Amino acid sequence: MQTFWSLDEAASSRALSRPALCLGNFDGVHLGHQALFARAATFGPVVAVTFEPHPGKVLQPELAPRLIATKERKLELLAQAGVFATVVHPFTREFSRTTPQAFEALLFDTLAAGAVVVGADFTYGSKRAGTVTSMSAAAAERQAVVSVVSPVTVEGVVVSSSRVREYVLEGRVEAAARLLGRPFDLSGVVVKGQQRGRTIGFPTANVDTPNELRPAPGVYAIVATLGDGREYGGACNLGVKPTFGGDAVTLECNLFDFPPSDLYGQTLRVAFLERLRPEQRFAGLEALKAQIERDVVAARAIINRHRR
Repeated sequence: MQTFWSLDEAASSRALSRPALCLGNFDGVHLGHQALFARAATFGPVVAVTFEPHPGKVLQPELAPRLIATKERKLELLAQAGVFATVVHPFTREFSRTTPQAFEALLFDTLAAGAVVVGADFTYGSKRAGTVTSMSAAAAERQAVVSVVSPVTVEGVVVSSSRVREYVLEGRVEAAARLLGRPFDLSGVVVKGQQRGRTIGFPTANVDTPNELRPAPGVYAIVATLGDGREYGGACNLGVKPTFGGDAVTLECNLFDFPPSDLYGQTLRVAFLERLRPEQRFAGLEALKAQIERDVVAARAIINRHRR
C-alpha cells in the first residue's frame, strides 16, 4: 500500500488514476470501514483519505476519544483491508475552516476522484455544512459518483468506533472483536519489570505500550505475536497488581510454551480474546499462585477454541 502525507502529495503522484475515495478517520478499521472499502473497490483503486491528528484532538482536545489504534497500526490494517493507497492529510484549525466547496474541489479536481464512498451520516467542510446531497451534486458536475453505504450492524448493534471503544473500556473484548472483525490488539516494547512472576513460576513480559485505548483492568486470555511473526497463546494481567500494593498500571503477559529467552527490547503485539476475571487482591502469594494456575487452564481452553 502506498502512503501519501497530504492531499497535494497524492495529487502529484502518477500512481492514482480516477481513484475511488473513502473518507473518514478509520480508527480501528472495523467492519463498517471495511464495507466502505468493499463498495469502493467496485469503482476503481481504493484510496482511503484520513486525517492526522484526529480532528477531535485539534478542535476539542478535552473531549477527544482514546484512539483504538496507533497511526502505524491503522496503516497496517488499511493495507490488510485491501486499500490501494492512503492519504494522511494534516488536520489543523486552518484546514477545519475549509468550505464544503473547497473540499469538493480537493477531491474531484485536485485528486480527480471518479467515485467517493461514504457513510449515510457523512458531513464535511467548515461547521460540517457539507452533506451527502451536496457532495453528490458536486460529483455529478464532474462526471463522478457518490456512493452511500448503509450502517453495518452485528447482532443488532451498529458498528462504530465509539461502540468499539465502549466495549474495550468495559473489558468486553469479545464484543469488540465482533465489531472489528478481529480481536482488539495493542503493541509495545518489552521492558524490565519487577520480575515477581519468575519467583512464583509464571514469568511475564512487561509490555510498555503507547496505545491510548486499553481494556478494563483484569486478567485476559491472549495471543501474542513477536516481531518475527511467531505467535504464542498466553494470559495477561492489566492493572496495578493490588496484591503487591502497586499503583502503576502495567501490562504483564505470561506466554505459554515460550522457550526461555530474553525478550527485552522486542516488540510484542497482544490480541485480547476474552476477559477471565477482574483484577483482585489476594491474601498472599499462595492464593495468588493458585488463582493464576486456574487462569492458565481457562486461558488455554479459550485459545484452543479460537484456533479451531
